[in-house]
Amino acid sequence: MAGKKNIRISFPASEKEYIPGEKNKIHVGVRRVTLSDTIVTDINGVKNVKKNNPVILYDTTGPFSDPKMDTIPQLGILRIKDDWNNRKKDQIKINNAFIAKKGKNITQLYYAKRRVITPEMEYVAIRENQQVEELGLKSHITPDFVRKEIAAGRAVIPSNINHPEAEPMIIGKTFLVKVASRISYGREVFLPENEVEKIVWRCKWGADLLIENDDDAHLTNTRELILRNSPVPYCTTPLFDALKQCDDPEKLKWETFRDVLINQAEQGVDCFVIHAGLLKKHLKQTEVRLTGIAEPAGIFLRNWMKTNNKENFLYTHFSNICEVLKQYDITLILGSALRPASIYDASDAAQFSELRILGELAEKAKEKYFIQVIVEGPGHTPLNKIKESVKEQQYICQQTPFFTAGPVSTDIAPGQEYIASAIGAAQIAWQGVSLISDQTVSTDKDAIKERLIAHKIAAHSADLAKGHPGSQVRDNALSKARFDGRWKDVCNLSLDPTKTAKSL
Repeated sequence: MAGKKNIRISFPASEKEYIPGEKNKIHVGVRRVTLSDTIVTDINGVKNVKKNNPVILYDTTGPFSDPKMDTIPQLGILRIKDDWNNRKKDQIKINNAFIAKKGKNITQLYYAKRRVITPEMEYVAIRENQQVEELGLKSHITPDFVRKEIAAGRAVIPSNINHPEAEPMIIGKTFLVKVASRISYGREVFLPENEVEKIVWRCKWGADLLIENDDDAHLTNTRELILRNSPVPYCTTPLFDALKQCDDPEKLKWETFRDVLINQAEQGVDCFVIHAGLLKKHLKQTEVRLTGIAEPAGIFLRNWMKTNNKENFLYTHFSNICEVLKQYDITLILGSALRPASIYDASDAAQFSELRILGELAEKAKEKYFIQVIVEGPGHTPLNKIKESVKEQQYICQQTPFFTAGPVSTDIAPGQEYIASAIGAAQIAWQGVSLISDQTVSTDKDAIKERLIAHKIAAHSADLAKGHPGSQVRDNALSKARFDGRWKDVCNLSLDPTKTAKSL
């Protein structure tokens, strides 16, 4: 197979390990970090050796960190969910894409409400625990606990049935905080290895979910390649793909948008960001803002509503959108078109007016269509307003998982906004936000790594504050290694072993 090579990820003193399921035929990949012995010399000069247990880490790298598996971009990675799909009786394969049989519902929320523990639910329960019970620690995260949280609408497992390569992960405030990474394909000469390496790099540094850059929406062939090689869920904003289909964007019709939804659903996109909460009545409220509407989708929808003198078509066709999503088990992210773009506008009337509509839509999607839902927001928010914002969202949206890009805690950090974003993210995740990310897109590898690590620190800090089962195991192991003078272990347990080694 000339010209085709495997793409690999590695970490020092680490190896891939798989934990089998008890209810389903599943194997959950984790990273096992081997630690050196602690050597203590007593008062008589006798050296005593004490073994240190290995540390099991949550792993987002999929098969790319397993030297036994093929990871050739042109072929795609292991389709771990194919067997699960083939055994499900309520879906059928048409034109190489799975879809629910007529009159059937196949979403994780639908199964959860019927007390069915799916392979995805058991998978994420094992993943979240990271074998903490072997260390004598207790965990409440069982497959049935996962099922109950999904049934209540407090958690989601983004898992389009046409993305069998993605390893199931869960988003909800009682679980580990997840970090999304915005991906841009760039405009260099297309090579499969180059495009796949972009996602592999993000997965290496802890990306739990990929969000497609708006400008790349029309590059469907590249998206197809990425999906066939992505071990993590993939998210798009279909509106931007639909706009690329129109000569005059402001004449965009529902039919064009619907076709885009179906095409992306058949490709395997796991999450759709739909900005259905911005209504004509909200536009007046934005006129008193310092920074008006800054969200690209919000700007387009404002112009579309004014030009056509109609209500937001994403709102009027919301039921039609749900009908499409439920056939593939696509998670709905209700996007915030009025996310504040400045500290001055944080937590204003426009933000909460849209949030109330998002709450109504979330309830409709969950109760009528059994669609898994996440709500987005806010944007720029000072630390003193974060608690209020999360409390309001949890009340209005009835504990629906919350996603924020940021929030940026100050406006004075252009060029270094990811730091302000990580500061805000740590606080808002502690208060209950389930998914965080940086607001900006980058193609520079070092910048991508730094931004991801900053937000992984924020996520882990929140997990510690929330008391997630086993979240402190890695901290304790690293602290003990530092105290013992086992500097290699300190490096190997850190988020960036190479950078840590240079600093010691």
